Amino acid sequence: MQIIPCSEYPYRVIHNSSSKQIIYPYLRDLKGNKDMICITPLHGRSFVVGKTEEGRYIVSKGNGLSYTQSSFLHTGEFCDGTWGLLLRQDAERDFLIGQEIESLGIKTNHMHYVLELDFEINLPNGHKLKPTLLQYDVESPYRICDAPFMEHELIQAEIKKWQLKNNRGYDKYHMIAAEILISNLRILHDNNILHNAIHEQNYTWSLELLDFELACSSRYPYEKEDYRRHVKDLLPREIIQTYVIINYIAGVLRETVSFYDIDSLFKEYDFDLKQFNY
Repeated sequence: MQIIPCSEYPYRVIHNSSSKQIIYPYLRDLKGNKDMICITPLHGRSFVVGKTEEGRYIVSKGNGLSYTQSSFLHTGEFCDGTWGLLLRQDAERDFLIGQEIESLGIKTNHMHYVLELDFEINLPNGHKLKPTLLQYDVESPYRICDAPFMEHELIQAEIKKWQLKNNRGYDKYHMIAAEILISNLRILHDNNILHNAIHEQNYTWSLELLDFELACSSRYPYEKEDYRRHVKDLLPREIIQTYVIINYIAGVLRETVSFYDIDSLFKEYDFDLKQFNY
């Protein structure tokens, strides 16, 4: 955990989920008089900035890098895409699809705002951008991938909160996680939603699914036709990616995996892995 100095900037609200939470229009600034918290080295541009009255963690994304002496680094590989920044179109997609996914009953972050800061950044390609921030709250600020940086007791406290709607009496925690994650995937695919970034970085230890800037749905399809025609081909890989997370969780918890049990659970949710056999 690292304290990151930052400064507050004027802003305008682009999207509001009817939230009444405090707004945190922060950018990393080595001489700033405000503070953000970088939970682990893996959170490059996301920071904990406060807490709700209920004790949930308020996170802001796009506030600059948590490492290097520079707040932003532009390598030129993705046009205006810049390390430390969140592009406006990505912030809006994340916000809107995140709200759609929350409405389907999947445990996820609760969106607050999309903000545009009144501060101009000059990119090496000649373009000028105003930073866009995505603000939301979560039950746990730790991602599954953060396990190497977490105390054992903290992970144990998180997994003991996991609950299924129907208690099957699992004696291994990774099987509880498996059913929650596979159920989430079933809901996504039944509603024609491609997350497109399912991995250990995008689930918290409270099993909240996050980060929808690469996602698409019927309501918010990709703008480019070439992207839209590949959606159907990308859905199957999310099955395997979900399996990888389950296996990772089992490894962190030092639990022995029964691939028969997990394969059977996938099949129960109409994901038959045999269709990929060759």
